[in-house]
Amino acid sequence: MSAQSIPLTYKGHPLRRKDSLIYYGSMAEKYIIMLQVLEQKKEQDMDVATKVSVQLQLTDPDLKSRDRVVKKTEKDSLYAAMDVASVWLERALASK
Repeated sequence: MSAQSIPLTYKGHPLRRKDSLIYYGSMAEKYIIMLQVLEQKKEQDMDVATKVSVQLQLTDPDLKSRDRVVKKTEKDSLYAAMDVASVWLERALASK
């Protein structure tokens, strides 16, 4: 079985990464989270995020990109950003 056939998930929702953008959630749902790594630093031989933007967005393709944003914040680590993202996504999807 190839690694491509098993999608990466976090707390039951899929994760997709493209360069410095991470999408959390499914486009089939009403909401998705977009995380963007704004700053990073080198720790030994790895790049570690030091500033991450988190946005809760509507997935409606008919809206302009700025009108899709429901909530946004910035966190100082990817861990803190994913923590906020999972709470926001769960609450948004539960309220529909």
